[in-house]
Amino acid sequence: MIAAATLSLSQFHERAGRGVDREMAEDEEFETFIRNYQNMVFSVSARILGNLTDAEDITQEVFIKAYERFRQLRNSNAIGGWLKTVATNLSINHLNRYRARWRFFSEEGAPVEIAAPETEKENDRQEMLELAIRKLPDAQRVSLVLFHFQDMSYEEIAAKLGVSLAKVKTDIHRGRETLKQLITR
Repeated sequence: MIAAATLSLSQFHERAGRGVDREMAEDEEFETFIRNYQNMVFSVSARILGNLTDAEDITQEVFIKAYERFRQLRNSNAIGGWLKTVATNLSINHLNRYRARWRFFSEEGAPVEIAAPETEKENDRQEMLELAIRKLPDAQRVSLVLFHFQDMSYEEIAAKLGVSLAKVKTDIHRGRETLKQLITR
């Protein structure tokens, strides 16, 4: 015979209230977590993708994955690195879905022109650099961003993208040259 566990109504409400309070506290903590890291995650994705709308989608995906693991992550000292890695991987996966398209653009040698602003303020220069990076063909932009902003080696980039080492070196070189042309105009 199975004994039924019974709780008085007051005990039930007391236990339920603690659960709701804990969930609300975790939700508030996660909102703070998002506010603290959203710009970093978005900038990683935007630099790799070169498309702000796609970067917003990837940023949302990153935080969905973070929410699923939030209890493990919130006490970690490496949470920023984890978020960067997830944002990088999701961005590259997104681009890999369109590999044929970005191969076409990486082999197309014509640089994309952007208008240079008149002022030489640091914020304007940073904004101009970000805009120029977004204008690069996908293969050049991804390799360049992974090398300069994610501190990955040529070998790591080649492995992550599934391309040859020579292709990575060529794309980074072409990306630098195109950036020089875009910025000096």
